[in-house]
Amino acid sequence: MRYIVVGAGAVGGTIGARLHQGGHDVLLVARGAHYDALRRDGLRLITPKSDETLDIPAADGPVPTGDDDVLILATKSQDTIAALDPWPHDLPVVCAQNGVANERMVLRRFERVYGMCVWLPAQHLEPGVVVATGHPYSGMLHVGRYPQGVDDLGHQIVTDLGKHGLVARATPDVMRWKYGKLLGNLANAVDALVGRAQGASEVAERARAEARTVLERAGIAYSTPEEEAEVRGHKVDARPVEGVERGGGSSWQSLARGSGSIEADYLNGEIVLLGREHGVPTPVNEVLRREADRFAREKRPPGSMPLEILLSLIDKP
Repeated sequence: MRYIVVGAGAVGGTIGARLHQGGHDVLLVARGAHYDALRRDGLRLITPKSDETLDIPAADGPVPTGDDDVLILATKSQDTIAALDPWPHDLPVVCAQNGVANERMVLRRFERVYGMCVWLPAQHLEPGVVVATGHPYSGMLHVGRYPQGVDDLGHQIVTDLGKHGLVARATPDVMRWKYGKLLGNLANAVDALVGRAQGASEVAERARAEARTVLERAGIAYSTPEEEAEVRGHKVDARPVEGVERGGGSSWQSLARGSGSIEADYLNGEIVLLGREHGVPTPVNEVLRREADRFAREKRPPGSMPLEILLSLIDKP
C-alpha cells in the first residue's frame, strides 16, 4: 500500500516521515519552495532526539495512482477541495486535519472517507524542514471511517501508522474525538492574534465555554480533556529541540509564513455556524474568526495585536 500525503507540512510531513521510517511506500505532495527542497534534498525531520534527512519521493501535483493507494490529506481546511480535486475519486481519503467539516466535504466526492484526530505538536517554517516536538512519540492519531465505525482498511492504516514513531488508535467514534479537539483548537486564533500575552488563556477559555454551550444545544457529543489526558498520558509530550526556536500553533505558523489564509473559518467559524443554526450567540468566536481572517488577508505578523484591543472588540456593546 502506498500513502500519498497531500500537504506535507508540519503534520503531513511528520506522518509521511514516520510511515517511511516504518518501511512503507510514501509520496509527499507539496508546492513551491517546499517541494523544490524535498525533491532536491529530501525531508529533514528534526525531533527532540534526532535530526535526519529522509529520501522520500515528492511531487507537486497528481501522479498516476493504483488500487492500493491511500490519500492522507493534511492541508488546512480552506484548501481541502482544491487539494483533492485533481485526484481520482475512487481512492480512500484520510482527513488528517483540524476541524470537523472536512470529512463531510470530502464525502461528496469520495466514497471512502476516514477521519483522523491528530495530536501532533510540530512546526514547518522552512522549506524542506519539519520539526516534530512530541516525545517519546511524535504524535497520537485516532482513525475511524466517517461518519462512524472502523473497517478493514481503517485497521490496516492504524497498524501501519503505529510501526514507527507514532501511536495510532482505531476509533469508531472518531468524530466525537475531533469535536473534542475542535474545542482545544479554538485557542489557535488567540495564539495567532496575541501570542502568549498574559490573559490570552482566559480569552481561549471564554471561546471554549461558548462552544460547549453550542455543542450541547446542538446535541453533538465531544471528548473531554479528562478522556484525552487518560488516553494520551505522557506518550506525546512537547519537548524543546536544541537550536530550534519554539513558534506557535498551526494558525500562528500560517501568519508567520505569510500564506494569506488561515483556518479560523473552520475552527471558530464552525462554532459561529452552529450557534447561528441553534440560536446561541457566539460573540467571542465570531471576533476571533473575523480578526484572524483579517490578519491573514493583510499578512500581519503573528502575535501583533495587543490583548486589550482584542478584549475591547469581544466586549464591544
